[in-house]
Amino acid sequence: MEEARARQILHVDMDAFYASVEQRDDPALRGKPVIVGGRSRRGVVAAASYEVRKFGVRSAMSMVEALQRCPNAIVVPPRMRHYADVSERVFDIFHRFTPLVEGLSFDEAFLDVTGSQRLFGDGIAIAKQIKGAIREELDLTGSAGVAPSKFVAKVASDLDKPDGLVVVAPESVREFLEPLPIERMWGVGKKASAQLRARGFQTIGDLAATPVESLEAVLGSWGRSVHELARGEDDRPVVPDRDAKSIGAEETFESDLKTVEALERPLLHQAGRVAARLSRSGLRARCVTVKLKYHDHTSKTRQMKLPEPIADTDSIYDAARSLLPRFPPIARGVRLTGVSVSDLHEGPAAPTLFPDEKRARREQIEALTGELRERFGRKSLTRGRLLDHHARGDDDD
Repeated sequence: MEEARARQILHVDMDAFYASVEQRDDPALRGKPVIVGGRSRRGVVAAASYEVRKFGVRSAMSMVEALQRCPNAIVVPPRMRHYADVSERVFDIFHRFTPLVEGLSFDEAFLDVTGSQRLFGDGIAIAKQIKGAIREELDLTGSAGVAPSKFVAKVASDLDKPDGLVVVAPESVREFLEPLPIERMWGVGKKASAQLRARGFQTIGDLAATPVESLEAVLGSWGRSVHELARGEDDRPVVPDRDAKSIGAEETFESDLKTVEALERPLLHQAGRVAARLSRSGLRARCVTVKLKYHDHTSKTRQMKLPEPIADTDSIYDAARSLLPRFPPIARGVRLTGVSVSDLHEGPAAPTLFPDEKRARREQIEALTGELRERFGRKSLTRGRLLDHHARGDDDD
């Protein structure tokens, strides 16, 4: 327990990351209400600048509702690859101070700086240096929480945004958590929050003061974890440099699709996006998964394991297409499709006695296509079957 209390954990969270990158890159957007996302009827807010948050616009909100709240908002299509490039530079800064960096997404990470203090000072000093480097080198801001555990550091980083720094000393953890509303509890969403408030729980302190059995009666087996976190008991280590477990692409449609033929084109488009990312990363995959979300918002997934790792559009698409008969009737109406790959492997295909020459050629074409898109723009090359699809203005990743 002494070791856990001695730890210094940082949680660094970039401020409105996607929107801030867009405002940085285009001075005309600075100080304006900016929404990153698709403008279509079923578009979703990927990021909201602080100027537009004043109107109640939040990420994951439907674009329809967001524009009702702020009709003058400027909607910018997402540039996921660009955000990934900027994210790499942010994480490069993190790694200057410690090798123990656990990324949660493009824009946030845990850092264990316990062993870095002799070189860079205590957690507060390190957090200030990281925030300063992000500001000076990238013209962006991030907020940081410094605490003896991951949970408390994450809660702290969110309390003084943007450009905040909140420090919680080991002896102050219970005092810090006690008055916070239960919505600050990690993992407590709207549904769980409503259940807890209906039973009289208002603050994290209420959760800490309640017997484990009572919380388990409301939250099931998760109740024990909630009780421990509410009391500030969290000795989970920072797990450095998690490798990507899967690569995927999704798309929500303006109108429900109701036939297999209608699904083929978006599946091909998504297979191409996934293949491009595999090619750029030098990866191959042995498992293909298809996700369908129906008109009633229920989601189903089906997957298949392949005999050999693949990395080209056609192979991924063929596998995805072959999974469709295993889904409930598509005539119900499908509002979203997704293609993802997992069981990832680095490097070229292992040599076999009877190599698949056609697939090898397809992978060479995939790599060449990627190079051409790098030089001339991502839409410089488009499959004929996807021309109409691109003409509708679908977002790429």
